[in-house]
This record gives sequence, C-alpha cells and structure tokens, in this order.
Amino acid sequence: MKFGIAIPTDADSWRLVRRAEELGFHHAWFYDTQMLSADCFVAMAACAMKTTRIRLGTGVLIPSNRIAAVAANAFASLNKLAPGRIDFGISTGFTGRRAMGLGAVKLADMAEYIRVVQALWRGETVATEVEGKVRPIAFLNPDLGLINTTDPMPLYIAASGPRARALTARLGAGWIDGAASVERAIAALATMRTAWAAAGRAEEDVNAVAWAGGAVLADGEPADSPRAIAQAGPRTMTLLHRAADAALGGYPDPGLPPMFAEAAAGYVAHARTFRPEGAHYLQNHRGHLMFVRPDERPFLTAEMIRHATWTATLPELIARVGALRDAGFRQIVFSILPGQEHAVEDWGRVGAAFG
Repeated sequence: MKFGIAIPTDADSWRLVRRAEELGFHHAWFYDTQMLSADCFVAMAACAMKTTRIRLGTGVLIPSNRIAAVAANAFASLNKLAPGRIDFGISTGFTGRRAMGLGAVKLADMAEYIRVVQALWRGETVATEVEGKVRPIAFLNPDLGLINTTDPMPLYIAASGPRARALTARLGAGWIDGAASVERAIAALATMRTAWAAAGRAEEDVNAVAWAGGAVLADGEPADSPRAIAQAGPRTMTLLHRAADAALGGYPDPGLPPMFAEAAAGYVAHARTFRPEGAHYLQNHRGHLMFVRPDERPFLTAEMIRHATWTATLPELIARVGALRDAGFRQIVFSILPGQEHAVEDWGRVGAAFG
C-alpha cells in the first residue's frame, strides 16, 4: 500500500510536500480549484525543484480550466523538472466548477480532452476543436528539449458513475475513488473491477486510489474536538454544500442519510439567505474542503464527521487502511488542509505501520 497527500494548493506547497517525502509518502496530489486555492502547476513546479522522489499529480485537473494544448505543455514542462514523477489526474469537476456556479464537464468532452493531451505527448499532429473550428495542432519544437514527453505521465481518473468508470477501464487509467468509508470504498472497487473486466482487462489490474480526509484522534478525543473540526470538518461540510447546491442550483440530490436530514434542511434554509441572490455558490463554497466557516459550525456534528471522514484513533485507522489494502486498493491519499500542515506527521504514523 502506498500513501499520498492531497493539498488545497498553496504557491509554496513545496514545504509540506518536502516533509511528506521525508516521511515516506509516495504521492502529492494538488487541487485544481482556481477560485479557492493557488494554481496547481505553479505549486507543482516549485515542488518538482524542491523534492527528488515523491510523485506529483493534479488531484484533479478540470478540463474547462485550460485548453488541452496548454495542459499538455504544462505537464510536459513539469516532466522536464521532475522526469518520470508527474501524474495526470483528471475529472469532470466538482469543487472548482461549483465555486463558479457551474455543473460538471460533459464526460465526452473530458474524454476528448484526454485524447488530445496524450496524442500531443506522443508527438502526433492531432485534430481538435479550437474556438469553434477543428484544427490540426502539434508540439512544433520538441527537438529543442524544452519539455519532456519521453518519460511517461500516467493517467488517473476520478470516476464515480458507471460511464466514467467504463471510460477509465477503456483507457486503462488509474482510478480515484472518494472513499468516505471502508464499506463504500470496497463496494465501489467491486463495481470498478466489473467495468475493468468488461473492457477486456484483468480485474486485479485496477490501479485503485482511495481518497480520504479526516483526523487522527488521540485516545478519548471526541470527533468534534477543535482539532478534529479543523482537519475533518471541511470535508464533512461538503455534504451540506451539495444539499444546498441541489436545492438552490438544480444539481443532483446528494441523497444524504436520513439521520442528517434535519441538519441538511437547516443548512439549506440558511443558504437561502446567501447573497447576492442567484449566486448562493459564492458563500456556499467559501472554505470548501479548506476550513469551516463560523456560520456552518452549528450544523456540524461529531456523528456527521465520523460518517463522512476518516476520523478515528490510530489503531482504528490502521485497521481501515489494512482493509482497503487487502481489498485491492494500491494507494490511500489523505487531505492536508491550510493551517493544518502538521497533520502530515499524524498520517505519517499511519503509513509507518505499513513499512
């Protein structure tokens, strides 16, 4: 089992990533959330120059944020700085798009985006639509050595729906799952393996990455302690952010468990007061996956935190990671939030238990 960290990107995330490398982490994944955090490629470039072993990946890139040719060039530029340590993580988008009042990118558009990026890396001239017209494009000066398309840059797709999983299998990509719990993660892996087999691939070859967030509790520490709120609260609040988006923005209903219906209803009522009218998302997603706003705190409970995150004692967390490893996950990634960088030491203790 490999261990990674996920970062709400800071321009100087290299400080955290360098420490993660010292602790033996294998991956650092960077959020592509332009209205909430720093630019992922800027931060990854600094990390590439400040580290020597840890892999650096977009976690995850949103296709609408930059045209495919620009993304292909950015990855290849990073690959020049950190040869063979760069990973291409992508999805149809949630946080970065909801923060602008937008829904997910169409799956077909993401598939086309991947096709163009990878064709450019292969040195091909590829036809793609640019500003409404299909045009052939290619890297024109690869012989100058300004970028690196020689060392591989593996593809990972965050895929939760059946069509996205089928695409992941068809492309033979790594698969990222938002592992809210061991049980749901293992069930999702079984579904992914079915898609993998349907694509003619060996089921056991799924490169599965579990994405988690939470806090390593001390003995007797409650799940809603100030420290746990700071480290696990932001991920938990995404449940209520989704509920408000569904009620006010017409997005799919997240289908919260009945035990959280009262909290969801209260938060949605609160979100109806967000201004400017018609742009509830500006306040709803402020702090999303980064911090808990004071107005959110009344809706957050210990029960909700335990349900939505990996908030537990060290022995409990080691057991959970072991269960995912035994099920076939190859990597688990823990989110490290702004101002909580010291939490990498706690998650490092989880990783140390697996050698």
